[in-house]
Amino acid sequence: MQSQSTAASRRTVIKGAAALGAATVAGGLWPRHVLAQGTALETKAAKLGFIALTDAAPLFVADEKGFFKKHGMTEVEVLKQSSWGATRDNLVLGSKSNGIDGAHILTPMPYLITTGAVTANNVPVPINILARLNLGGQGISVANEYKDLKVGLDNQAFGKALLAKRLKTGKPVNAAMTFPGGTHDLWIRYWMAAGGVDPNRDINTIVVPPPQMVANMKVGSMDTFCVCEPWNLQLIHQKIGYTALTTSELWMNHPEKAFAMRADYVQANPNATKALLKAVMEAQMWCEDTKNRAELAEICARRRWISAPVEDIADRIKGDFDYGTGRVVANSPYQMRYWKDQASYPFQSHDLWFLTENIRWGYLPPGIDTKALIAKVNREDLWRAAARELGVAAKDIPASTSRGVEKFFDGKVFDPANPKRYLDSLAIKAIRTAA
Repeated sequence: MQSQSTAASRRTVIKGAAALGAATVAGGLWPRHVLAQGTALETKAAKLGFIALTDAAPLFVADEKGFFKKHGMTEVEVLKQSSWGATRDNLVLGSKSNGIDGAHILTPMPYLITTGAVTANNVPVPINILARLNLGGQGISVANEYKDLKVGLDNQAFGKALLAKRLKTGKPVNAAMTFPGGTHDLWIRYWMAAGGVDPNRDINTIVVPPPQMVANMKVGSMDTFCVCEPWNLQLIHQKIGYTALTTSELWMNHPEKAFAMRADYVQANPNATKALLKAVMEAQMWCEDTKNRAELAEICARRRWISAPVEDIADRIKGDFDYGTGRVVANSPYQMRYWKDQASYPFQSHDLWFLTENIRWGYLPPGIDTKALIAKVNREDLWRAAARELGVAAKDIPASTSRGVEKFFDGKVFDPANPKRYLDSLAIKAIRTAA
């Protein structure tokens, strides 16, 4: 899991994406999007995976509050996964082979699985993104070993401390994330690189499942990590480390997790898929309502879901952030959004940013046809149909598939109309050829 294995993972990703090839993606390995005739549900069953994180809350609520049943999906199973690797493997299997049909998932993963970049033998398994589950809400935490630095957005002093430690001990310094090419990997890489730290040369990035982050930092396995709640706040409560920043401080209201299904499930069950989507969207609205936040924290804490003390969950669910350094922010503008600010809509421009960053770090080849790939994976058309059927106000349905130009904390700008300009502006990157 050290840098060598991360590099190996990157080579595997490149190999898989290259094997697929831009022409294959553009040529249409997958069926065209076809909507069913009529409105009858083709099935009432679905198996959906989740990781123990607060941004999976819409799935918990859709189950607990009966939204799945309300929309006729009476045989939905919401199943805990041990890691993002397990989520991938079970999506590849599918429910017919004792896996799952869909999941709460890191937004880049459906692309990495669809291209075969992260699957066994690089076999493509088409996945569709149906909705975004949330905006923001992740954290980057640092061990108490560096508490005197009070690390924040500016990580230059932290980078120097990591280098000094590496030189003194002769041992690697580790930054933990949850899946190569996933959101947490990209956030910690962006933050490190913005401060002049090359995440491929100056540190090791290691993969640790979210529920194991705190225990691993306790025994000194890593110096910093990026993950969703409740693990950042639990770290503070256990007096092991502190929060350097919430990820919306890097990029305000950034996209995070997605609700995704196997494309063959969507193809065979378009009405059932839309029913699932409507249930999740209604659950997102419920989660966003501030009057529900205390109950939401209690639901998340339950054993079948996150299985953590409610005090590790409640404050940040409500939007209150104690960073563990004396910095306390009530009703933070950087809190997680489930519905507000068009949180649920899967902007294609955001998927393009994730693909561009995966190219930046060598997980995908520069020649991949991002436009064609997004057209195959992103099913914002189903989101719009579900929104109309739910009676979502027109102002809450985006007029465009692009949120427009995005700005980052370090002054960088991502224009979806010109991703290459953004990529060229980044000083630290690891772009490799597809060969």
